[in-house]
Amino acid sequence: MDVHATTGAITNLFERSLDVLNSLRSRSQDGQRQQRLSPRFSITRTAALVGRSAAAIRDAEKDGRLPAIERTSSNRRIGYTLAEINKMRELFGTRPWRVAGDPLAVLAVQNFKGGVGKSTVSAHLAQYLAIQGYRVCLIDCDSQGSTTALFGYVPDLDIEEEATLYPFIRSAEMGSLAYAVRETHWDGLYLIPANLKLYAAEYELAARIARGGPQLLNRLAEGIETIGDHFDVVILDPPPALGTISLSVMRAANALLVPIPPTVVDFTSTTSFFGMLVETMQALEAGNLPINLSWMRLVATRADEQKSMQRELMTLMRSLFGDLMLRTSIKDSAEIDNASARLMTVYELDGPVTSRETYNRCMTYLNGVNEEIETLIRLTWKSQEEKLRGEGVL
Repeated sequence: MDVHATTGAITNLFERSLDVLNSLRSRSQDGQRQQRLSPRFSITRTAALVGRSAAAIRDAEKDGRLPAIERTSSNRRIGYTLAEINKMRELFGTRPWRVAGDPLAVLAVQNFKGGVGKSTVSAHLAQYLAIQGYRVCLIDCDSQGSTTALFGYVPDLDIEEEATLYPFIRSAEMGSLAYAVRETHWDGLYLIPANLKLYAAEYELAARIARGGPQLLNRLAEGIETIGDHFDVVILDPPPALGTISLSVMRAANALLVPIPPTVVDFTSTTSFFGMLVETMQALEAGNLPINLSWMRLVATRADEQKSMQRELMTLMRSLFGDLMLRTSIKDSAEIDNASARLMTVYELDGPVTSRETYNRCMTYLNGVNEEIETLIRLTWKSQEEKLRGEGVL
């Protein structure tokens, strides 16, 4: 027997790894305490987000309709928090919430292969939508907890199993998912976190389905329905495998985003994903549990067009998938890597870690992808039809 692979040795390795993650988390939070509490935006950026001029904002502050902005000792504005921006949106009537009759957008970011950037896409999309003023709930359905970590948590140190989806999936008597919804440092953005204990839900749900039938795959959808009135968008980050949790995610979702890096291995894996998805959809339809998607798109992630093979694959993918592929891709960027190392996203960085050019390029691609997704979400809302027509989308 390999002494390095005994249960005791692996347990020790796990505990030491948790200590390292805890150290990284603490160092990150010490260096980024203000951003964790509240990202801030300049008055120029604030005016663009609110949809009113900087002068209109200043006038509202002067006449008391808005509170005066906090300033430094030298009388400089320190910037507006997202909560302050949302107050402005309420004052000016520019908050983009869905109305009664508009369906809750439930978006699954899914691929059965790991390492495709699923959590990166999920977290950046959730924060982008929060910046735009939407009410967002991000549900980490993956026991690895990568999305949870991007919000500054070490899943198996900071998150108890009672704070995850696990109790709701385990107990048919639980009536609401509200217990697990927690605020984040982004106004309007809430998180249901995950940790390793969620892995047990795969086996427990499978066993219950064997006894009680496939209708139990509706459990996640039922939970989302109990909190849906409070949100415009729910984003689901499922495990990178075809199991009961992933099937539950597909039953709950009404939109699907598939991240795919432009490499031969990832293209091959994604092709298999489509094959499994077809078989899954057919099996669920046969069991009167159809998957109903209002839209599906693919997004190229971790793209490096400096590499000739990736350029060729990108061309092939655009030709093959056509309009099903987002126009913008997420480039492989040191800024994303540096942000992840700090247990955060690029949207939280106070400025470039590498260079201004690299940072701006990364932000351009992230915003481009997320803006396309935002438009797809708005197209499902009847209340947005007039605005979309005015923007030239329709």
